[in-house]
Amino acid sequence: MEQFEVYDGTDLGAVYTPEKTSFRLWAPTADKVALCFYREGDGDCLMDQVLMTKDKKGTWLYQKRGDLDGTYYTYKVTVDGIERETADPYARAAGVNGVRSMVVDLVSTNPDGFLEDCGPALLQPTDAIVCEISVADITADKSSGAKHRGKYLGLTERGTKSPDGLSTGLDYLSQLGITHVQIMPAYDFGSIDEAHPEIPQYNWGYDPVNYNVPEGSYSTDPFHGAVRIREFKRMVQALHQAGLGVIMDVVYNHTYDIEHSCFQKTVPDYYYRRTESGYSDASACGNEVASDQPMVRKYIVESVCYWAREYHIDGFRFDLMGVLDIETMQQVYDELHKINPNILVYGEGWTGGSSTLPEEQRALKKNIGKLNGVGAFSDDIRDGVRGSVFYDDWCGFANGKQHTELDVRYSVVGASKHPQIDYAAYEYSKGPWAKNPEDVVNYVCCHDNMTLWDKLTVSRPDVSETERLAMNRLCAAIVMTSQGIPFFLSGEEFARSKPIEGTNLLSENSFNLPLYTNSIKYGNRKKYAKLNSYYEGLIALRKSHEAFRMAKSEEVAKRLYFLEVPQENVVAYTIRMEDELVFVVYNANHYDVTLDLPEKADFAVYAEGDAAGCEALYTTRQPITVKGLSATIAISK
Repeated sequence: MEQFEVYDGTDLGAVYTPEKTSFRLWAPTADKVALCFYREGDGDCLMDQVLMTKDKKGTWLYQKRGDLDGTYYTYKVTVDGIERETADPYARAAGVNGVRSMVVDLVSTNPDGFLEDCGPALLQPTDAIVCEISVADITADKSSGAKHRGKYLGLTERGTKSPDGLSTGLDYLSQLGITHVQIMPAYDFGSIDEAHPEIPQYNWGYDPVNYNVPEGSYSTDPFHGAVRIREFKRMVQALHQAGLGVIMDVVYNHTYDIEHSCFQKTVPDYYYRRTESGYSDASACGNEVASDQPMVRKYIVESVCYWAREYHIDGFRFDLMGVLDIETMQQVYDELHKINPNILVYGEGWTGGSSTLPEEQRALKKNIGKLNGVGAFSDDIRDGVRGSVFYDDWCGFANGKQHTELDVRYSVVGASKHPQIDYAAYEYSKGPWAKNPEDVVNYVCCHDNMTLWDKLTVSRPDVSETERLAMNRLCAAIVMTSQGIPFFLSGEEFARSKPIEGTNLLSENSFNLPLYTNSIKYGNRKKYAKLNSYYEGLIALRKSHEAFRMAKSEEVAKRLYFLEVPQENVVAYTIRMEDELVFVVYNANHYDVTLDLPEKADFAVYAEGDAAGCEALYTTRQPITVKGLSATIAISK
């Protein structure tokens, strides 16, 4: 691919002041560029069209005097005689459906007190406990009791209740005890027609259009560009005031399409990786972004930094991070941590298909050791504990697969180096892929694939609901007590299911199914109250004991010791801290097992059967009986 001079300035896009606005576009292959001004974000309302001047390092420049706040604009870029009208790739605001960009006075979009707003501080990444939510899912159901259902403002409402009188939305998330929410895509995406909110529409949003603009369908008014910005900021501020950090799910690996992308219209074929016959497609969405190109890398790094500075975002989850290159991801982390040392950066350490980018350059799970501070999701613990996401009937440790003790051990130490792990015998990954547990995000359920409850339902149709609930609790206990960053899908804690309306089927890919399938049903909080309280108890227990939150592999190797037990399908270990000895047992058998305590001392039991929390259930010196399909956690001071 032809190489172009890199523009190293920070003024790309529309830079606003009340006196004038400067428009700068990087379009090195353009023959000419015209700037079009519109009165509205849609419709036939062209006000003016002017030619831009070719400027330094491949950029085109135009400055217009006067206060342009709220003025919509596009570029007409001519390359090889072909003129294409496009939104600004660097736009900070846009009109309905993101077709036209908008000049915006960002200061005027700040809610009262927003300049003082900030998220929670972490001593280390493993202090985080992350719950994945969708702006739509979390309040869209009638049971949420929210006024602004499925909107940014729905997550600002306090005091919302379910018909059972239980907390919902923001209050519920705060009560749960988590430290962060991970919000599914909320930048401007292309799969929902914002102009027709009266038509039922749903999509997860993994189809980027404008990377630096909030999604309009989650706002109360998608036609006026400043509204979505202000309401997004109000959502972040409300979550912060509730003590919750905000992690953005970002999708820099591909765009909605190529033909209509502002990238392609501005500098054809520069932003995408190509093959001899077309476009590389490691995203499995028709294209992949060429993050290794200098101006693409600059774009991605500046984009996340913009969200961190302007919206006070506390972390970034990278969709299909394996499509992006290692150098880009390292720059992302380094620049973000200059802004906020508490920011979390992690992603999916895999691709959706093959890529022209050499494997050793990709930010894959197996290459995490080449990165500093960037983490990855552990599919090891996901498939090892609940069973493969690719085969409905395949089970893991918690739901009945035999001889998986090694799988659990591997995950307990955060996929990092430990002297008691037989890596030669472990088949899922080749050796420890994480340098430290702080590089690992542990989970058994996310928006992708079946929910945990649905997976347990289809993989074990032969067991009772009581046994299925026990399996669910065991999965949760393993995630919450393993070294690394625990993560779970909202609603998992009260048996979230994704039924397909009008069928007896359960969805494993609900990306465009209606809210009937996707929304959080708060009525389940009462129906599965014990499961809900078990999660709350596990979260509180983890936060209260540093033993579950070690950041470095050397400390884990020193303090965590696996016990040899005679029973199969049982994993037991201790963690010896300065002031306490923690004893953890996972029993995947359907029958009880009895184990001696690791020392002759008084042990307080904090988790047993369907109960968990920071209050001791009882204290004992006798051998402990661990119930079938359960975890027991005991601590000696």
